[in-house]
Amino acid sequence: MRQLLLNWGAARPQTLDSFVVGSNHELIALLRQVFSDAVNVSGHRLLLIWGEAGAGKSHLLNALSANPAAKLLTPSTLVEAFSWSVDVSLYLIDDCDQLDESRQQGLFHLINQVRDNGGILIASAQQAPLQLALREDLRTRLGWGLVYQLHGLSDQEKVDALSKSAEARGLSLSAGVLPYLLTHFRRDMQSLSTMLDALDRYSLETQRPITLPLLRELLQSGDTTTLP
Repeated sequence: MRQLLLNWGAARPQTLDSFVVGSNHELIALLRQVFSDAVNVSGHRLLLIWGEAGAGKSHLLNALSANPAAKLLTPSTLVEAFSWSVDVSLYLIDDCDQLDESRQQGLFHLINQVRDNGGILIASAQQAPLQLALREDLRTRLGWGLVYQLHGLSDQEKVDALSKSAEARGLSLSAGVLPYLLTHFRRDMQSLSTMLDALDRYSLETQRPITLPLLRELLQSGDTTTLP
């Protein structure tokens, strides 16, 4: 039963609206423009978003992939997919710093094709261009366009965001629930929001308020390995 509860929120769509902006207002404003008009974004064709694990890079690229003209590529995507197409105007490369040699070569050529033929390419990585462990020519090209650091939320910002989400849904959380969750569970907002969903469901199922003992019980009895 706990497995079902935890799986319940895992498939929630990742959108730009559901992303907690924090101090990333300029970047999110740009990505909204990209999503609405992927063929004309202030003259820029290449964008690299970098930041620590859990900051929300994959969330943003998955949100952008809902654009019908978008194509999402990852380290597990077939090498053949790293090619330009007239039907695609927005290329999204998640975790580009994890690409193997063949996919790095594919991305290198894709960047050149986008520059020559049109479209926009957005890549994500955990480090700035100069620190990326990639082939030199690819690292150089990734630094040609716009580069934004995605700043993660502070603990207080996470608590505030989760508190607002709970309030908007009419949930009453006892004091200590959110601070405990931050120190005993995954710290990215997607996982934290999913656990809030699971707590809501568990509270309804057991007819008990959302308190620290209820959270501890769910964490101890549930298999959380399936959360994103």
